[in-house]
Amino acid sequence: MKKLAIAATISVGLIGLSACSNEDPEVVVETAQGNITKEAFYEELKDTAGEATLQQMVLTTILESKYEIDEDLVEEQFNTYKEQYGDMFEMLLQQQGIASEEAFREQLRMQLLQQEALTEDIEVTEEEIEAQYERMTTEVEASHILVEDETLANELYERVMDGEDFAALAEEYSTDSGSAVEGGSVGYFSRGQMVPAFEETAYNLEIGDISEPVQSDYGYHIIHVTDVRDVEGDVEALEDVRDQLEREIASTKIDDTKAQETFRRLFEEADIDVQIEQFEDIFAFEDIEDVAEDATNGTTDEQTEESTEDTTEE
Repeated sequence: MKKLAIAATISVGLIGLSACSNEDPEVVVETAQGNITKEAFYEELKDTAGEATLQQMVLTTILESKYEIDEDLVEEQFNTYKEQYGDMFEMLLQQQGIASEEAFREQLRMQLLQQEALTEDIEVTEEEIEAQYERMTTEVEASHILVEDETLANELYERVMDGEDFAALAEEYSTDSGSAVEGGSVGYFSRGQMVPAFEETAYNLEIGDISEPVQSDYGYHIIHVTDVRDVEGDVEALEDVRDQLEREIASTKIDDTKAQETFRRLFEEADIDVQIEQFEDIFAFEDIEDVAEDATNGTTDEQTEESTEDTTEE
């Protein structure tokens, strides 16, 4: 099942605490064995998660000052996830360590801010948008053989091309156990339901074609397209989804090196002065690159994370 694809943000609500005077400590938890003060709570949070949280808070502040996010878009994405997971939504939030629906909205908002920063100079052509829209109207039926080893993948490809039965080889060798028992069949899928490398290859094959091994995060796929058909039901008009498609295409073009340069520039321009001695050096360039890596992982993985058992999104 598709994982909740979110930016690598850290909930910052609790870190807005300020230390209280030792003369009048504010108690936040009372127990029969003793009390927890706000000051003690703040110090503990600072020591255990302070550096990463402070970096993320500063990044959020910078991005919010430079970019605007349509709240309707945040709500649209939130509702998409909620509808997709139905009764499992609350459980999935808990599994992800997300405290509430509002906290999830905040993470979606941060993800969109990061995307704005990293894609503002990326060009998306009309041809690319139209090609993605065409995929929205078309479903592909395919089978695949998934293996971890490239040498084995090439060997199996040669055997298939020499006439050996694709389904039999999938059943014997494929590490995708869910499809292997079906001769490698993953059924029909449309745009956004497969990992990018798989989708890109499958949509460029004709019915009956078999691909050379294609690498994804899960290994090497040999893909056999068995049918192509129109999507059942109504499809939104191109003009209604143009902005969405443009954002998605731009996200696929994000370059990790350029992303790091973007975040480095944003931090430099912000003229950051950390006044907590413990964290004076956390915005050194190597730390900035760590934040950028977390941010780009969250953004570029959006809507592409899949189960290792099943390469399709359910």
